[in-house]
Amino acid sequence: MTDPTPSRPVRVLLVDDHAVVRQGLRLFLSLDSQIEVVGEAANGEEALAAAERLHPDVVIMDLMMPVMDGIQATRLLRRQHPDTEVIALTSTLEEHKVNGAIDAGAMGYMLKDASSDTLADAIHAAARGEVRLHPEAARRLVRDFRTHEMRETLTPKEVIVLQLIARGYSNRDIAHDQGVTEATVKTHVSRLLSKLGLESRTQAALYALRHGLATLEGGGP
Repeated sequence: MTDPTPSRPVRVLLVDDHAVVRQGLRLFLSLDSQIEVVGEAANGEEALAAAERLHPDVVIMDLMMPVMDGIQATRLLRRQHPDTEVIALTSTLEEHKVNGAIDAGAMGYMLKDASSDTLADAIHAAARGEVRLHPEAARRLVRDFRTHEMRETLTPKEVIVLQLIARGYSNRDIAHDQGVTEATVKTHVSRLLSKLGLESRTQAALYALRHGLATLEGGGP
């Protein structure tokens, strides 16, 4: 299973156009010794510059910002820094924003009223490559989610991997559960994404939920 005490803190970049929100997030996250806030940004352009300079593990991204919004910033950031995960953070659950954030490559989607423990858990999960979605956001995404026709049939092993992704398992957790190497898991994930015409683990999790391969109540490792 995933080691609960990583060797170094998760490096986090806070992106929000309201200084008081960033201050509150910094205060919340300072309670977790395994999270280090390495920088802040007030809009998408600043976020991209900060990510280039600071190389954070996780970016907390507000969606409604001037200059460049969080959805466009997420798309560009994931393209330029594929090893950096993004958690979308917003005050409302508007469908187009939820779908836009996930389509842009966000690993998770949280509301600003989430508790500090919930947010910290989402950050650690994202750093491990695990999907975390606000339950109501997940329900809306599953309802609205669309994908291309499956290009090839999934193998039984790929179906299992897909189910475990939907339950929040990281590649390391899946490898441990299935008794294979992480490299093998990465191959399965790459192949199932290709077969399903999807681009991210989060989209794969939504596919599994929509097609009854997993449930919102299913727990992680």
